[in-house]
Amino acid sequence: MGEQDTLEIGGQSLTSRLLVGTGKFASHQVMQKSILHSQSQIVTMALRRIDFDSEQENVLNYIPDTCTLLPNTSGARNAEEAVRIARIAKAAGCGNWIKIEVIKDNKYLLPDNYETIKATEILAKEGFIVLPYMSPDLMVAKQLVDVGAAAVMPLGAPIGSNRGLLMKEMIRILIQEISLPIIVDAGIGKPSQAAEAMEMGAAAVLVNTAIATADDPVLMAEAFAQAVKAGRTAFLAGPGAIKEYAEASSPLTGFLK
Repeated sequence: MGEQDTLEIGGQSLTSRLLVGTGKFASHQVMQKSILHSQSQIVTMALRRIDFDSEQENVLNYIPDTCTLLPNTSGARNAEEAVRIARIAKAAGCGNWIKIEVIKDNKYLLPDNYETIKATEILAKEGFIVLPYMSPDLMVAKQLVDVGAAAVMPLGAPIGSNRGLLMKEMIRILIQEISLPIIVDAGIGKPSQAAEAMEMGAAAVLVNTAIATADDPVLMAEAFAQAVKAGRTAFLAGPGAIKEYAEASSPLTGFLK
């Protein structure tokens, strides 16, 4: 894989294709070390977790300087709330990147695609770099492109479930039909699943629970970093065709005469 294989989002060139979430870690110190070992350059965090008044407890102080902060609108139940959270994050100095999360369903935590499109359109017009989290649907993804999203983030499985790529075929369609980077978000539970997403042609993956809840989060972060690189390399290499019947790798005739 050449040095020029970078991921472009919002005018920023990234060499890492692993985005990392910050919830569920046992401590800020473990989170920080895991992020460093993941080699991630984009870290997402719910704005409501940030304590701006406490130097010791402010989780922002544990985000490596090499990372771009991607605040998310976790807790928003409609577009209006998501927009308000995004504006608060920007005013608080968290930059102009925002991950839109609009969720009303408390059982499966599935995103509201309609409200997500509305919030994306408003914030993109205000100059935000908007990365919307969505249930994989081609028509919705096309609308997100039209209203100014910088990338599209379909879920692989429900948030925090570690169930892997349950939506694989829908994600494959998005990869084929959408010109923006497709970042598989939510549900990835193992490095092998991250590698599979990358082999399919995903531009990147976002992982949180699988790293944070591992017995050794730091080691798991390393494993995901390696898996994402391996999957990306395999995609660029172009896997061979799948065939219905056996095909010998060596000639079957002309050996014994």
